[in-house]
Amino acid sequence: GLAFAVLSSVHPVFGLYGSLFPAIIYATFGRGRHVATGTFALTSLISANAVERLVPQSMQNLSTQSNTSVLGLSDFEMQRIGVAAAVSFLGGVIQVAMFVLQLGSATFLLTEPVISAMTTGAATHVLTSQVKYLLGMKMPYISGPLGFFYIYAYVFENIKSVRLEALLLSLLSIVVLVLVKELNEQFKTKIKVVLPVDLVLIIAASFACYCTNMEDTYGLEVVGRIPKGIPPSRAPRMDILSAVITEAFGVALVGYAASLALAQGSAKKFKYSVDDNQEFLAHGLSNVISSFFFCIPSAAAMGRTAGLYSTGAKTQVACLISCIFVLIVIYAIGPLLYWLPMCVLASIIVVGLKGMLIQFRDLKKYWNVDKIDWGIWVSTYIFTICFAANVGLLFGVVCTIAIVIGRFPRAKTLNIKYLKEMEFKVKTETDNETLQHMKLISINNPLVFLNAKKFHTDLMNIIQKENASNQLLDDISKCEQNTLLNLSNGNCNEEAPQSCPHEKCSLILDCSGLTFFDYSGVSMLVEVYMDCKDRSVDVLLAHCTASLIKAMQYYGNLESEKPIFFESVSAAISNIHSNKVS
Repeated sequence: GLAFAVLSSVHPVFGLYGSLFPAIIYATFGRGRHVATGTFALTSLISANAVERLVPQSMQNLSTQSNTSVLGLSDFEMQRIGVAAAVSFLGGVIQVAMFVLQLGSATFLLTEPVISAMTTGAATHVLTSQVKYLLGMKMPYISGPLGFFYIYAYVFENIKSVRLEALLLSLLSIVVLVLVKELNEQFKTKIKVVLPVDLVLIIAASFACYCTNMEDTYGLEVVGRIPKGIPPSRAPRMDILSAVITEAFGVALVGYAASLALAQGSAKKFKYSVDDNQEFLAHGLSNVISSFFFCIPSAAAMGRTAGLYSTGAKTQVACLISCIFVLIVIYAIGPLLYWLPMCVLASIIVVGLKGMLIQFRDLKKYWNVDKIDWGIWVSTYIFTICFAANVGLLFGVVCTIAIVIGRFPRAKTLNIKYLKEMEFKVKTETDNETLQHMKLISINNPLVFLNAKKFHTDLMNIIQKENASNQLLDDISKCEQNTLLNLSNGNCNEEAPQSCPHEKCSLILDCSGLTFFDYSGVSMLVEVYMDCKDRSVDVLLAHCTASLIKAMQYYGNLESEKPIFFESVSAAISNIHSNKVS
């Protein structure tokens, strides 16, 4: 909270409020059981643009130095938080409006490569913004197009102004944080309590700075006075909403995209689902209501969410309990952090970005699965670091849509007559009893992010319907002939009566009509395979291209599994028959 408040160009105490109120509101309205909402690096960086533009640092010398009645802070600091709160308010209003318009259904446009590239690029921006604190340099605020490169140009031009003490303390802090976090990760199954190294480092650095008087002796910049308590609520400034609309849209879209990716990842890991539209409402209300309590824009906090993972939390109650400790900090511990060096705070931010920065490793899997997705990742990342996170996100979405539109007209569909001839041929090659225990589904369209989710839903519905019919028809009649399904544009249309095997069922996916795929399509095929395996349903794929086989084996690590890829449907059925006989 303290670190991201500094990143947002406001007083650190407002980051503590941003770690409290949004978490409480999301716990009430959100559906992500393991998502902790609070201050977030990307939204803080976006709101900082508005703060520095409307209340630049140069105004601090021009404004009156008298303290206001709010926590004893200066007029300058209150003007700055007023701008950040206005960004939070308008960004929340936009998110609530998107909930009303049910735009959560359009989130399939936010593909994994685009989100990965955007968050990695934004993390690179955040890292760059902390360079001045890590090096102990005085640097003017630099933003705008290509601002990323201008910052490093300024650093190299003024390299002699680097404070060696700040640099050494930053390096020491980063080494300690990374080392202890890695040890925590490796031995988390053997230790009952994970060492909160961030908290220990803050206490140790503050105590060392106090004892040695580093602020005066070495000229290190410290956090300064942290007011105690929570001030009365106040409405954000409505007169500047039109001036912050660009940043508000950035907060609404980038914050939601990153938060949804985190929520969906948690839901997938722990086997539950989240409502995309409900997440719009939860994050929108978190921003709107919190803006009345001097909070900066919020989103799902990756660090706090990882903390919930490591402590074994299962519901939002754990997040509410953490809010109690935040209150203790606000009312008791906060003033003791006066001596915390800014370079240590910057080190905590940099190490906290590790989860986003290591997404560079995704480039290898995108190259092996779909080189077009690899190109989208690289171009989205470049646009993000050259301009801003919201620009990179918009470019990635537009680029993805354009590529899919360009590829879809070349897609082939599977002929119905050919399917019937194949069905007859299969029936004559093996006995009728084997056919009673299998389903044949033909995928006759590309499998990409546009229809991957619908494909999974329809397929799981068929299997669930099959299991339900088994209970109703048990001991009444024998299974009928195999069902032939035609999957068209992500929809499953039945063309034969449903079968209801009493024994283990086999599912054959005819991929002869799957003319192309992307990363989302491959991941969904692997997910279907794993889900069916959990339901005791064997999945076999016929007529797969070499590129599809390679992509699925690489993504799902299927090398060690029993054979699932076959040249034809006949070969797949023969395999089922031979396994049954053996």
